[in-house]
Parts: sequence; structure tokens; C-alpha cells
Amino acid sequence: MTIQEVRELLRKKDISSVELTGFYLERIKKHDGSLLTYLRVTEKEALEMARDADLKMGQGEDGPLLGIPFGVKDIFCTKDIETTCASRILEGFVPPYDATVIKKLKDCSFVHLGRLNMDEFAMGSSTENSAFQTTKNPWDFSRIPGGSSGGSASAVAAGLCAAALGTDTGGSIRQPASLCGAVGMKPTYGRVSRYGLIAFASSLDQIGPLTRSVSDCAVVMNAIAGYDPMDSTSIPQPVPDYTEFPGRDIKGMKIGIPREYFPEGMDRDVKKAIKESLAVFENQGASLVDISLPHTEYAVATYYVICTAEASSNLARYDGVKYGLRVDGKDIIDMYKKTRLKGFGKEVKRRIILGTYVLSSGYYDAYYRKAGKVRTLMRRDFDEAFKACDIMVTAVSPTTAFKAGEKVDDPLNMYLSDIFTIPMNLAGLPAMSVPCGFDGNGLPIGLQIIGRPLDEGRIMQAAYVIERERAVKKIPDTLC
Repeated sequence: MTIQEVRELLRKKDISSVELTGFYLERIKKHDGSLLTYLRVTEKEALEMARDADLKMGQGEDGPLLGIPFGVKDIFCTKDIETTCASRILEGFVPPYDATVIKKLKDCSFVHLGRLNMDEFAMGSSTENSAFQTTKNPWDFSRIPGGSSGGSASAVAAGLCAAALGTDTGGSIRQPASLCGAVGMKPTYGRVSRYGLIAFASSLDQIGPLTRSVSDCAVVMNAIAGYDPMDSTSIPQPVPDYTEFPGRDIKGMKIGIPREYFPEGMDRDVKKAIKESLAVFENQGASLVDISLPHTEYAVATYYVICTAEASSNLARYDGVKYGLRVDGKDIIDMYKKTRLKGFGKEVKRRIILGTYVLSSGYYDAYYRKAGKVRTLMRRDFDEAFKACDIMVTAVSPTTAFKAGEKVDDPLNMYLSDIFTIPMNLAGLPAMSVPCGFDGNGLPIGLQIIGRPLDEGRIMQAAYVIERERAVKKIPDTLC
């Protein structure tokens, strides 16, 4: 059921939040041994929060997220609950404060079911880089759920939480949402506060919801969006009521189709599903406009210079001195070395090394400064293209979910999994993945809808049309 359907049951007192939370906890016990979406289940805290929610409802309080059980990607600081970023180097770290998004959800009296698996420090596209376990795709346990928010997408798609929080640095909400058949929104950079988010690449990271429907996404965005003085990149603009957008007519809307986003080698079933979705828009009165984003070919290279440079800077704080893992050595330099050698995984080390290289003396101008200039050119591409259209539509991923282990030893091939999602992070634009079909193997396909800055509402308006007209099944038969 969607959040709105469950809230109606709670309002009518057909069920209580404690009963609802117990239902999800039982599903987790039943299915998560196979799916491995949760790193830790906070059963005691969840039931306490559910009891508090029932008490508030008994006193006449109401709210769209009151008593609703969420899963949370293990990248947000949550007071008194271990937060590891799926890394050995943060084992045992218990934050003394809540991230702003966690505080906002607590203010809405949500229920925190537990911490969801992810690629270590959000570095990956398959959740195979977690230091603890590899999450499965609920539609086919032999395949990956995407990454880095793979635990969040898999849990939502499998019905192990009503909704989840994820983060998106280069596609880490949209790609797993697409591969698992969930709805995933990457808001405009700065629309949702990053305070209390454990940083990977600070100029790219953005927090967003993974949900079972577009309307649920709107409800969660209402709760988490808005200005935060604790985040210097937060946008001081009012937040609209996103729930007003799903269901609006799209007649007359101009939809841009970037010609660079239909390359050779794109999966035939994915291309077919995207074209069928475009026909839905036309049938609803929208018009399709051919557009070009000429610097798209440089997106992956630009992204992996910028994100690794920022990761190198951000991850320098994990030294074994203040918190997390510490491996003693003969002196402080030896302690640093041994702590990082044991604490960081292979992919994190690879990105730290690459990022340190592109920032080093003699290479900064050749790589990092040049990448910044290309990023500006890409943003100008979008500005120019949006003169001719209201939104843009592409695939989220060139393929459906691949087999676990298939790309783990081929990092360049793995990086290309995000080729359609990276440009939006470089430009700071909002984008959403909405389910639009299945391939011949019964694996979900996601449609990506991209908007102008702060135009999340229009994206939801268009996504709702696809959700309504395509009527894609939301949960695998084996998990019903």
C-alpha cells in the first residue's frame, strides 16, 4: 500500500502504528535474510516511535507521515544509532546529533525501522561495494539492485518499508529505483539540506526519497525540502505543496528528447519502453521536441575527476584519531596508514588515490580545473535546451539490472552504468525515475524525467501520468 492509503487506515483507526510497524518488522524477518537490504534493524526504537505516534493520534493529532515506517540509508547521522556508511572505518560510530532530514522526519512523527545497506561511502552502482553484505534485487535475487542506494530501493520495492531515504551523487537514487521498480527523486542541489549527511562529493551529493508511488514522493518531499541555515548550500526559497502536482493535466507541455541519450548499445527493451512512454505523453496532449546536449560525451570523465577530488578531501578526516576504527601503529603516520588500509574498501581506495592525483601539484589545472570548466559548459547546454522545452525525458540506465559479480572487476564498465544520470548532478538539476515497464526477463525499467532548477513539481506532474497510464506492477509475486 502507498503511504496515503496506509494513513487513511490509521486515521480510521482500522490499524495502529504499532500494528503497522509490527507488520513491516515481520516482513523484514521473513524476507531480508535473502534480500539483505538492512544493515541493522532498530526494532526497539521503531516500536517506541510507533507507540508515540499512536498516542499523538489518540490526542487528535494528524499528519501525512504520522506513524509511517521508513528505512534510512546508512549515510545519515542519527542520534544514538550506529551510522557506518557501510564502511569498516566507521564501525561503532554513534552520532551525537540528527541530520536535518532525520530531524524533519522525527518532527513529522515517522517510525525509523533501521539502517539500509549501500555502497561504501556511496561509491558504487551496484551495492557490491558495501563492507558488510551485497543486497539483492527483489525481482531476481541473482542480480544487483543498483547503487549506491541499493538497500533503500530494494527495501521499498520488496515492501520492507513504506518509504526510504537515499542520496544521489551521480545517479544513486534514480538508478537503483529504476532497476528495482521504485520511484526515486533527486531534488535540485540545495533544495534538501545536507547537514548531517556523511559527505562523498559535496558539490554533487543530494538527498531524496524512494517511494512506491509518485504521490508518496510528493508527501516525503514536502517533509524534507526547505532552507536550512546549517547548510551553506541550502536554497532560501519557499517550498511549494508538491502534493498539488500529481494529477494535473499535461496538455500543452513540451517534452525535450535529447538525441545523445539514445546511443548504440542501449538495451532494446529499455529503448522500447521509453518510446512507449513518449507515446503516452503525446496521447495526453504533450508535444515532443528534439533537443541536443552536445557536451554529454564528457560527463562521465568530468564527474570522475570532480567526485574523486572531493572524496579525497572529505575522506581525509577518517584517520583513526577522533572516531571510528583505529589500528595502532609504531607512530602516528603508521597508525594513519594501518587504519585506512584496514578500514577502507577497494573502490574507496581507488577513488581516494585518483582524487589525490588530480588535485596534486602539476595536475590540478590539467584535470580538476578543466573538469570545472566542462561542468559549466554542460550546465549551459541544459539552460539552452530548456528554452525549447518544459522537461526532458530519457532512460535512467542503458540496461536493466545486471548479474551480481558481472562488473565488479571492471570499474570503467561499472562507471558507465550512470551515463544517463551523471549530467543532472553536474548541473544541479532535479530528476526522477518512475517505473515504465519491464524487459523480456521481467526486470523493471525506469523513465527519467528532468526539470529546471526547483521544478520538482512539474516532474511529478509528468511522472504521475506515466504511473497512471502504464500501471506497472509494483511488487514481485514472490514477495506478495
